[in-house]
Amino acid sequence: MRKAGVGSLELTVLLSVARLREDGYGLAIRRDVALRMGRDYSVGAIYTTLERLQAKRLLTSRTTAPTPTRGGRARRLFSVTAAGHRTIHEARNLTKAVWSGIGRPLSPSRA
Repeated sequence: MRKAGVGSLELTVLLSVARLREDGYGLAIRRDVALRMGRDYSVGAIYTTLERLQAKRLLTSRTTAPTPTRGGRARRLFSVTAAGHRTIHEARNLTKAVWSGIGRPLSPSRA
């Protein structure tokens, strides 16, 4: 069976969920991703990505009890699975391997 890879937005969302831990719900994830990526993503883009990560079994979700601060609505909290943590570590190792040998920042070529 082929291992499921992740794209850059998927990895960013996965890392956001890992970073936010118990506060990993849709709006908080969207804010964190926007802060780190320097651009705003639609609610739909974030939730579509969260659904893809769940389908790949890299995330799980659960619904909280309704809260008065949300007008009696529940939150959907996301958590990283063991497979998700492995994916994060593999992405870090791949990035390190790709960047190895570049001891200092690259300067533009003078072509």
